[in-house]
Amino acid sequence: MIGRLIRHEFALGTSFLRWVARRGPHGVRSGDVVVPYASGQVAIMFGLLFASVVETVVLALIIPWPIVHAITLGLDVWGVYFVIALHASCAVRPHVIGADGSLRLRYGALLDVRIPASSIGAVRAQRKYVGSRFGAVDDEGVAAIAVAGETTVVVELTAPVRFVRVLGKPAEARAFRFYADDAAAAVAALAAAAALAAAAALAAAAGAAGAARPAGPAALRGRVGNAVESGGDSPVHSGP
Repeated sequence: MIGRLIRHEFALGTSFLRWVARRGPHGVRSGDVVVPYASGQVAIMFGLLFASVVETVVLALIIPWPIVHAITLGLDVWGVYFVIALHASCAVRPHVIGADGSLRLRYGALLDVRIPASSIGAVRAQRKYVGSRFGAVDDEGVAAIAVAGETTVVVELTAPVRFVRVLGKPAEARAFRFYADDAAAAVAALAAAAALAAAAALAAAAGAAGAARPAGPAALRGRVGNAVESGGDSPVHSGP
């Protein structure tokens, strides 16, 4: 548990620095499609940030004991940083649709779920309020990765996918609900990636079958003819 919390803090810190430096999204390769989700929580994050700043100022004014004042001030400053870093990690760690049709669902530095293309059965846009059950799996095997308590896309799987929840508890889901800023674009990108991956797989299978097919008579005659022509061009040495 302690090790996982340390890794979370490190990931939050690196995400915050990436956000400040305006670098590109984390974990995105050439051909991948980024699916943002952070804008759906901007209002809530600003509300939390405002409350944290107000609390810091009020406690600094009413606490007379220097040691207690220093402790609470440190905790409040860390709280302000955590809110900013969490939102920053969500901005630089979006969902990712891989060029191979796979799907990577994330929530900042706290959650990371990888779904292979072969496990994706159906995708549709559907808005639903799921409350605060972040990463929880319901009785029907559906996991929710919500933003502001809402999800906008549903991914049904052909096989269960295992993942690790925020605090390290393992879980398994047969479907995922997640939030995307543009649900229709996310569904279209997933469908396009799946179609491209399927076409590439068919092309690879056809190429392998063609390479393994034995050469026919015409091909053999062509090879023999080429060999004869090559031999005719070489010098002929007569015996002594």
